[in-house]
Amino acid sequence: MDASKTIETITKPLVSIILPAFNEEAIIEKNIGLLYNYLNTLSHLYIWEVLVVNDGSSDKTGEIADALAKEYDTLKIFHHSTNRNLGTAHRTGFNNSKGDYVIVLDLDLSYAPAHIERLLNEAIVQDAEMVIASPYMKGGKNTAVPRLRLLLSKTVNFIMRKASGLNIYTFTGMVRAYKGDFIRSVNTKSTTFDIMSELVFKAHILRAKVVEIPAHLDWSAQMALGKVRTSGMRIFKGIFNGLVNSFIFRPYLFFWLIGLGIFIISIYIILWIFINTYLQYPMTAELAQGFENRFSLAVSEVYAQRPYSFIVGGVTLITSIQIMGLGFISLQKKRYFDELFHLNSTMNRKIQNQK
Repeated sequence: MDASKTIETITKPLVSIILPAFNEEAIIEKNIGLLYNYLNTLSHLYIWEVLVVNDGSSDKTGEIADALAKEYDTLKIFHHSTNRNLGTAHRTGFNNSKGDYVIVLDLDLSYAPAHIERLLNEAIVQDAEMVIASPYMKGGKNTAVPRLRLLLSKTVNFIMRKASGLNIYTFTGMVRAYKGDFIRSVNTKSTTFDIMSELVFKAHILRAKVVEIPAHLDWSAQMALGKVRTSGMRIFKGIFNGLVNSFIFRPYLFFWLIGLGIFIISIYIILWIFINTYLQYPMTAELAQGFENRFSLAVSEVYAQRPYSFIVGGVTLITSIQIMGLGFISLQKKRYFDELFHLNSTMNRKIQNQK
């Protein structure tokens, strides 16, 4: 064997490309061919392994994938006997990857293969654990994406950005590059599309560097095929899940905002009671003597006029204090979770490195 070629192979980073697949028989052969044509243009920089995770497809996706594996030496196929959803497909890919870098790509190539080089360049230059292809940041672009879906997706990502306080525009984007040792050490639990935001959240806990690059999301091919990617109900379910997921970044903030809003209402009512009591106080001079008696009489007069103000004011004050108290408890629990998860991930990474 040529020694120079051996050294060159050793020094090239191994990159794992993960392709989750569910009922993709119409496009899998063509798109894997397009992907390999592109990867061959970068063979002087990287060596590749491509992992197709057939997530319980009910069509011929699995059969076609197995046939393609005989054609491409670096193509590996993993089958789920039933559909276990996107989160599980990701975990199957991550756990079976061996790359120095791991890239997840959509098999429909709605993000063109050219994003691969840009993701890798950014990961290497920035020394980032995660690089997200973002069509929503400045410089990003969307083509042929249905308006309703685009609006809802942008709305969820905007809410998550504000809720988390992180300078990330696309929490839900699937096309990403990861450092291999990092992503294989992260323990995830989501089985659905929620794994996208979960990975960002846990990367933040681990003090990992997460960056974005402008990307082009192009659905032209899918629309031309008349392929409906998801139903309206599933879109709204995804939006709801996105809103729920935004809660995990800073749960205490939600409690504090709600509690503060109720507290302001209670203070307004209580101030109204005190102001009206102050106005009633001079009128009690002929009816009672002494400050305590006159003040009690003024309060009773205000109560007779607006009894519900006392009830609402008291209830809202107590409620606001309780809700803000929950905020402090959630903050404490989040800190405990962050520390335990950080410790667990560090230990997991050390165990993997020793293997």
